[in-house]
Amino acid sequence: MNKIKQIIQNLSVILQAALLNSLHWLWLQTDKLLVGILGEEKVQSFYKRLDSIKAYFSDFKHSFDKESTYYRPIKTLWKSFAWTVFAGAFYLFCIQTNFLWLTGEMPSVGELQNPKLSQSSEIYSEDNVLMGKFFQENRTPVKNYKDLSPYLVKALVATEDARFYQHSGIDFRAVFGVAVGIVTGASERGGGSTITQQLAKNLFKTRKKQGISKKGLFGYVPVLGKFVIKTKEWLTAIKLERYYTKEEIILWYLNTVDFGSNSYGIKVAAKTYFNTSPDSLNVQESAVLVGMQKATNTYNPRRNYEKSLKRRNTVLSQMLKYGYLTKVNYDSLSKLPITLKINEESPYDGTSNYFKTAVAKALKEWADTSDVDLDLYRDGLKIITTVDSRMQIYAESSLQEGMRVLQKTFDNHWAGKNPWSDEKGNEIPGFIDTVAKRTSYYKSLAVKYKNNQDSIWHYMKNVKRKMWVYSRNGSGEEQMTMSAYDSIVYYKRFLQAGMMSMDPFTGHIKAWVGGLDFQYFKYDHVNQGRRQPGSTFKPFVYTTAIDGPKDMSPCSQITDEPFEIEVEEKGEKKIWRPHNADGRFTYQTMSLRRAMARSINSCAAWLTNEVGPDSVVYYAHKMGIKSPLAAVPSIGLGSNDVTLFEMVGAYGCFLNEGMYTQPMLVVEIQDRNGNTIHTFEPERHQAIRKESAQLMRYMLEGGLEEQGGTSQNLWSFKDLFDGKDRYKSRFAGKTGTTSNHSDGWYMGLTSNLVTGTWVGGDDRSIHFRSGAYGEGSKTALPLFGRYMSKVIKDPTLEAYHPVPFEKLDIKRVGKTFNCVTRYAAVNDSTSADSNGVQSDSLAPIRQGEAKVDSSRN
Repeated sequence: MNKIKQIIQNLSVILQAALLNSLHWLWLQTDKLLVGILGEEKVQSFYKRLDSIKAYFSDFKHSFDKESTYYRPIKTLWKSFAWTVFAGAFYLFCIQTNFLWLTGEMPSVGELQNPKLSQSSEIYSEDNVLMGKFFQENRTPVKNYKDLSPYLVKALVATEDARFYQHSGIDFRAVFGVAVGIVTGASERGGGSTITQQLAKNLFKTRKKQGISKKGLFGYVPVLGKFVIKTKEWLTAIKLERYYTKEEIILWYLNTVDFGSNSYGIKVAAKTYFNTSPDSLNVQESAVLVGMQKATNTYNPRRNYEKSLKRRNTVLSQMLKYGYLTKVNYDSLSKLPITLKINEESPYDGTSNYFKTAVAKALKEWADTSDVDLDLYRDGLKIITTVDSRMQIYAESSLQEGMRVLQKTFDNHWAGKNPWSDEKGNEIPGFIDTVAKRTSYYKSLAVKYKNNQDSIWHYMKNVKRKMWVYSRNGSGEEQMTMSAYDSIVYYKRFLQAGMMSMDPFTGHIKAWVGGLDFQYFKYDHVNQGRRQPGSTFKPFVYTTAIDGPKDMSPCSQITDEPFEIEVEEKGEKKIWRPHNADGRFTYQTMSLRRAMARSINSCAAWLTNEVGPDSVVYYAHKMGIKSPLAAVPSIGLGSNDVTLFEMVGAYGCFLNEGMYTQPMLVVEIQDRNGNTIHTFEPERHQAIRKESAQLMRYMLEGGLEEQGGTSQNLWSFKDLFDGKDRYKSRFAGKTGTTSNHSDGWYMGLTSNLVTGTWVGGDDRSIHFRSGAYGEGSKTALPLFGRYMSKVIKDPTLEAYHPVPFEKLDIKRVGKTFNCVTRYAAVNDSTSADSNGVQSDSLAPIRQGEAKVDSSRN
C-alpha cells in the first residue's frame, strides 16, 4: 500500500513539474506572440508596468490586515483579474497559432509583408496593344500614392476613419462609441472599424474563409465565431500598422475595395463610372465612390441614383465637418447632379475573344505540364502574345464581312426550306428534335417534369420570351421573341467559319478568329473543331511523291482516268472508285503540277496508291498533323478529320524550306512586378528536304497560274495584284471541298504568311446544294482575299506585304520543274466521290477543246 502511495506521489510531482514546464513554455510562446504583434519596445514597457503593479500589490498585501473583512473579497478579485489576464493571453495565443484548430489560420509574416492581391492578368499583342484581360475581380492596382486624388483620400478619411492618423490600427474611442450605440440604440455612431481593419478584412478575406483549418472550430459557433473574426481583424490591423505607412495603408485599401459593376479597386472604378484615372477624380466624384463603401449596390449611382446622390452629400458633409471643405464649397457641390461616364469592362469586351480563350488554354496546358502554379484570374500577369493587333482586326472584319454576304446567299439558296438535308437533298426528319434533346434546358425540364414529354415540349416550343440573338442582317445582335425551340432552329441556319494566319518562319500566330461572334458561338473552329479537309490534304500526297522514295518531280506525268481499288470496310470487301466532278474523265496526261492545281480526284487517288497511304500518313504527321489519320486509299482526298490549326502549321513547311515550326500564341509571361516567368520557343524539326519544299510551293502557285486552277477566284480581288509586281507570282494556295459541300477550305500562302480559312455548318448535314455556291473557292477563298487586301493596304504592315516568290534556279534544283502540259480542261468544279469525299475536280473536255499551255515559269 505504501508503494502505491509513493508511486502516486511521484506521479503527482512529475505531473506538477510537467504542468509548470507547459505553463512556462506557454508563457514563452505568448511572449513571442506579443512581441510579434506589438513589437519589442511595447512589450518591455508592458512588463515594466506589470512589475510595478506586482510590487505595489506586494506592499499592499503585506500592509493589509489578513483578518480584515475585505481581505478575502479583494484576494478573490485579484485572482479573478490574474486569471482574466491569463485567459486573455491564452486566447490571443490560440488566435495567433490556431491552437488545436480552435480559431483558424492567421496571415503569416510573409503574407503580411507581401500580400497577394487578386489582380487581373493582361494580354498584350506583339505590337504592345492591350488585347484583353483575365479576371474574376477586375482589378488593376494603383502603384503609387501620388497617383491618388487628394480629394479621394480626404473623403475616405473623413467618412470611414476620422482619427486614422492618430490610432495604431484600432480606434478604441470608436469601439466604445459602438458599444454605447448598441446599449442606447443610437445607430448613427457607425461600425467602429478603422480603415486598417477593413483592409485586413478585404486583403485576407477573413470573413469568407471556410473549413476547420481556415475558419477554426470556434468559427462555427454563433456569436463566438464573430468575436473570433473581429479579433483576427484587430490583430492583423495592428500588424499592418507596424509594417506599412499610413499612405501605404490607404493605397492598399483603395486597391482592394469592391465598387460594384465588376469594378475592383479605385483605378477600375474611376474608369468604370467616370471614365477617368484616380488622380483626376474631382471632389464630387470622389465622394460618390467613397459613399458606395457603405453599401455597394444600395448606393450604386447606376442603379439607385437618388440614394447615391444623398449618400454623396453625406460624404461631402463629413468633409465639411472635419475641415476638408469650406461651407461655400459644400453648398455649391451638394447641389450638383452626379454626372456619370460609364465605361464598364467585362472579360469578353472587345475583339479577339476566341484568341483570348486559346491563350488561356495554352497557358493552362503549359502550367500543368511544367508543374507551375499559375492563376490567370488572380496573379496579375502580363502575357505577351504573338498576335499583331492590326492583323487580328483585319482577320475578324474580313471574316464577318465575308460571312454576312455568304449567309445572305445561303438563306436565299434555302428560301422556304430547312438546310439540314441528307446526301440526296431531302430534309432530315426530327433533326431539330434530336438537337433539342441534347440541350441543358431540355434535360432540366426532363428532370423537373419527370420526363413527361407533353410538359417538356410545351415549354420548349410554346413558351416564348424576349432574348438577344446574333443578327442575320449584320447589325451584331438584335432582340427577338422566340421559344427555346425557335432559337435552335434560328441558330442552326447559320454558316460558321474560322481563320488563322501565321508567320511560317517564327511560328508566330498573327491572327486567330475561331468563329462569327464569341458571345453567341463559343465553339472555336480553329483548334477545337475537326473537319474533313477535302482537297487541301492533297499536297501531302504530292509531297510524299516528290520527297519520298518515288522521287517524282512537278513534271512527272499522270493521267486523268478511272481508278479503282479493293478495300475492306467493316469486314466486307468493296471496290472504291473515286469520281471527278461529274463522274467523267478526260483521259488526258498532264504534269503533277497541273493535276494538283486542278485538284483532280482520280490523279490524287492513283498517286496515293502509288506512294502508299501509310507513307502519306507518315509525311502528314511529320509536317505537323497530329490528329489520328487512317491509312486508307481515300486519305489523299481528305477523308480524315483535322483542325485548321494543324493545317496552317503543316503548310508552313512549304515556305520555311521544309522546316516545321509549331504555331505558337504566347511569347513571354511576366509576373505583376514585371519579372519574366517564362519565355516560349516553338518546337522545330526538319520535316522535308529544302528542295522538296521549294518544289511544292511552286506547285501550289499553279492554282493561280495553271489554266483551270482552283485558286483563280483570287484574281477577282484586284487590290492583291496592283503595283509593279502585279504579274509576278506572289500567292499560292489550295482549295478544298468535302461531301455535299459540307466544308469549304482555303489554304493561302504568300512569301511570309500562311493563312487558313474554313466555312461550314455546325453539322455536316447543313450545306449548300451545289458546287456553284458551296465549293471552297466560293466560300473560304474570298475570306482570305478580303484579309490580304486589308493587310496590303496598311502601310504599317509592310513586313507582311506579299513579295514575289523566289524563282527556282534550274541549275540548283536537281529536278525538272519547268514543264509544259499539252492539254488543259475548261471549268473546274466539285463533286462527291464514291467514298463520300468531295473535292475540287477536273471537268472533262473534248479533243477539240484542248488548249496548249503557254504558261512558263
